[in-house]
Amino acid sequence: MQRYNPDYKTGLTHEQVNKRKEENLINYDTTVKTKSIRSIIISNFFTLFNIMNFVLALLIFFVGAYKNLLFIIIVILNTLISTIQEIYSKRTIDKLSFLAQTKTKVIREGKIEEISNFELVLDDVIELNAGNQIPTDSVILSGEIEVNESLLTGEPDNIEKKKGDKLLSGSYLVSGKCFAKVEHIGKENYVAQISHEAKQKRKVNSEIMNSLNKIIKIISFVIIPVGILLFFNQLDLQGNDFKQAIISTVAALIGMIPEGLVLLTSTVLAVSVTRLAKKKVLVQELYCIETLARVDVLCLDKTGTITEGRMTVDKIIQYNDCKENELKEILGSLGKYSEDKNSTIEAVREKFTSNKELKVIARMPFKSANKWSGISFEDITYVLGAPEVIGNTPKDIEKYISEYRVVAIGKSKEKIVDKLPSNIEIVGYILISDVIRKNSKEILEYFDKQGVAIKLISGDNPITVSNIAKKAGVKDYENYIDARTFKTIEELREAATKYTIFGRVTPEQKKEIILALKEEKHTVAMTGDGVNDVLALKNADCSISVANGSDAARNVSQLVLMDSDFKSMPNIVDEGRRTINNIQRSATLFLVKTIYATILAVLFVFINMPYPFIPIQLTLINLVVTGIPSVILALEPNKERIKGKFIINVIKRALPTALTVVTNIIIIGIISSIYNLDELNYSSVCVVVTAITGFILLFKISRPFNLSRGILFVGVVTIFTLGISLFRDL
Repeated sequence: MQRYNPDYKTGLTHEQVNKRKEENLINYDTTVKTKSIRSIIISNFFTLFNIMNFVLALLIFFVGAYKNLLFIIIVILNTLISTIQEIYSKRTIDKLSFLAQTKTKVIREGKIEEISNFELVLDDVIELNAGNQIPTDSVILSGEIEVNESLLTGEPDNIEKKKGDKLLSGSYLVSGKCFAKVEHIGKENYVAQISHEAKQKRKVNSEIMNSLNKIIKIISFVIIPVGILLFFNQLDLQGNDFKQAIISTVAALIGMIPEGLVLLTSTVLAVSVTRLAKKKVLVQELYCIETLARVDVLCLDKTGTITEGRMTVDKIIQYNDCKENELKEILGSLGKYSEDKNSTIEAVREKFTSNKELKVIARMPFKSANKWSGISFEDITYVLGAPEVIGNTPKDIEKYISEYRVVAIGKSKEKIVDKLPSNIEIVGYILISDVIRKNSKEILEYFDKQGVAIKLISGDNPITVSNIAKKAGVKDYENYIDARTFKTIEELREAATKYTIFGRVTPEQKKEIILALKEEKHTVAMTGDGVNDVLALKNADCSISVANGSDAARNVSQLVLMDSDFKSMPNIVDEGRRTINNIQRSATLFLVKTIYATILAVLFVFINMPYPFIPIQLTLINLVVTGIPSVILALEPNKERIKGKFIINVIKRALPTALTVVTNIIIIGIISSIYNLDELNYSSVCVVVTAITGFILLFKISRPFNLSRGILFVGVVTIFTLGISLFRDL
């Protein structure tokens, strides 16, 4: 492969760019957010239950009982609805993902263009400024910068980089400006490799999915042998022929198949995904909505969650007889003429302005190693930085250090050369703090009322984090610990449940805290924005990132807050509860049918009586008792807290009704034998009694009634009544 070495001033030519595109050497998006339309269609249509239903339909068609084919039409309609909804959900998510793409300045044929990160090609020249996140692994061609790699390593210290040094994707520029050449693209990037490994190790944790899979396995195991035995039993009955035996067997088997439950579950989840997308929440794993609704411990990184990720000047303190207006003018000049884009200078810029036109002689950008920055004008030099570096920290200033970031401001007659000027006169101090999100208290109160414990985990000083937690309204904010004090993993794990605030935490320690909480049988959610959070995110039951975080964090997270605002979290929880509660309620209706149909099928293998239903009768029962109610109830608002296990809750509700149906059928069969009822009357009574039993269950799970549920109940009863009246001969 030919490599280009373009000049940083001109970059690649359009011809070279086009050649790279032909060679597919593009920094393509390595994340796969949704399934393709083809895979959606295949996964919805070619299911085990659908295949079973189509085989049964072919048997009915083969014997010429065409009126009993109605069930397959309903199966097809259900599948189509599910497929259409999932495709719609996919397009919504894809659109949201596209809007979230970040852009980078690239030099091509001497001109600066701004393009998507995923349009960069190998050997492209990119311009990077302070505040930019590095989009690909690159090599510096020109310029000296300071880079923060904490999103990659978790280490807070900034690193100086110059010509020839490598830049890793996911890190970001703190100060300076440079031109760099793209060295790696796509999956070859450092961040992409980390994200891929993390995703490979994640195991889907869904109680609903696991429960449905268990049901499918059980039904799949028993349906074929029961079907064969029942067929021969019905064939041996006096008066039954091959056709009637097939019809009876098919009726029993379609009753055993809960095909609508699987389709309904995927449809309801797809609707939830679409709803959340409209609220700027990108769902990258379908079943995480369910998991978040069950969360009882929420681990937060302060940045981007309870804070806005920026600083503000809370107070200025004059010193050495400096007047307030003079100090404000100095700060305004520093903000106006500084090229730095760190949080401190941005806070200064936001608070202070200057109308003075000054000539800059020299600048010293902020460097973490120096802990100061400054600007020399024609007749004066202004500096700001850590008090212990600029001068000293008076006792009356020390008291603020635990609560604020304290920055000293000084002036000198000396010009900046390559070191801090001597004879600096301290003129004042500014107190800077994190900006607390306006809705933080409200949101934290919401989780507290929901019984969700909050853990604040940060790499910052634990006292500082505690003070922020206090302002945000975190309970037990004073219960903090410095993670550097842990000597063993056992000490850390013991502290995980004991403390609320964790400071100076490393990426590995974040992961261990998550694992310790999970071992205590907690369902844990984790929010994070950097590569240093990846280990914790991939081990959490539910992982949440923000759009302005690192690529690695977004890629491994199940949920991405596209507006980077924590306020969406309650909406996600509420949506999860609506989804689970409604699926649970609808699943009860489906499993009633599956349970009683399975028991009846097994019983009638040994009973010398005709099976009480034919397919068209079960289709009517399923439509009014299960199909229509389940769809409507599944899409209703429902914010009730999740209680108990999904499968246990469903079976506890479904089993009594199913056993009631079986008991009724047996009693009707005995009465039929005693009074010599013909097969038609026997079957009709079974249909009516089974439907009434189903309506009683529907009445119970619809409470408390509202207008829509009332209309639903009256509607399905009316449809059933009309059905048996109009089609009694069938």
